[in-house]
Amino acid sequence: MDFLKKWVLDVQEFVLLSGRAIANVFRRPLYVDDIIVQMDLIGVGSLPIVLMTGFFSGAVMALQMSRALAQYGQVERTGQVVAITLVRELGPVLTALMVAGRNSSGMASEIGSMKVTEQIDAMRALGTDPIKKLVTPRVVATATVLPLLTIIADFTGMIGGFVISYYLLNLTPLQYWTSVWQSLEYNDVGQGLIKPFMFAFAISLVGCFYGLRTTGGTQGVGRATTQAVVVASVLVFFLTFFITKIFVGSVT
Repeated sequence: MDFLKKWVLDVQEFVLLSGRAIANVFRRPLYVDDIIVQMDLIGVGSLPIVLMTGFFSGAVMALQMSRALAQYGQVERTGQVVAITLVRELGPVLTALMVAGRNSSGMASEIGSMKVTEQIDAMRALGTDPIKKLVTPRVVATATVLPLLTIIADFTGMIGGFVISYYLLNLTPLQYWTSVWQSLEYNDVGQGLIKPFMFAFAISLVGCFYGLRTTGGTQGVGRATTQAVVVASVLVFFLTFFITKIFVGSVT
């Protein structure tokens, strides 16, 4: 029962933090400078790993699916399979996981270090709302750059699939890119943009939540960092299931 009470209390505190952070988006001061700094750290900083992940995901997908499609004489549809898989699922999920591993942990450690060194208490004493100053800019920045990173990862993955299709499967550029273009529908693009937008809230809020709850000095910072990555990653899979269910249900 004690574990259940603690879990319910954690969920309640997370919901309250989320509500306050989102409500602060529409209140002054806006801390635009902090938002820009976080966009640079989260977006530009994550770009190399997102590019690598997207490219090799598309390349591996083309290699794996071409073998299955060859059994039906449909190797020219490799681009279609790569595009749909990347845009609907792999692109948003893998990008979110990379950003969660890099930035959700970073948020937890940064805010956690401020918490254990009593910097957050000093902010409150000076009349500054820590949630407005620390959490909201990270939420806004993540929600802005994660969909953009996902688009980049999708396109890079299609390029990876094209490299494999052109050099190993002997498909012409026209065959591959025509298959890619014709396979995508508005429903696919909608999923591919809504998912990272929702993931962004989970990644940023979880990182900030565990950072603000940090106790126990430097060991506590390490625990908060680990918990933030694990919970953010699980939430990404949880959200992608329900968003996919909504879109699949709307189609059927």
